[in-house]
Amino acid sequence: MTRQDDRCPKTPGLQDEVRQLQQAIVSHSVVDQAIGVVIALGGLTPEQGWSVLREVSQHTNTKLREIAERIVAWTAGGELPDSARQALDAALLRARDPAEGDGGAERTG
Repeated sequence: MTRQDDRCPKTPGLQDEVRQLQQAIVSHSVVDQAIGVVIALGGLTPEQGWSVLREVSQHTNTKLREIAERIVAWTAGGELPDSARQALDAALLRARDPAEGDGGAERTG
């Protein structure tokens, strides 16, 4: 068996891995863009923007990458479903004023 023959069985697996890595790079880019949108909308820190995006994903039961794509498209004139918009508005409000997250009750402790 030649050296090239040794690598042939691995080629399809490596091609799949390369495709997955390419998809991960694109997803990461879209998520970063959506975090930037959230930061700009809410006047938030990057950490708060990430938390808001995660919260919207969880409250709408939508994959993070998918909600990120929708938010980025929305800034370019696309549609953001009402449920996502409501979840985004609520998450932004909570991020700006954490007391809103507990119904406005004062925190103790």
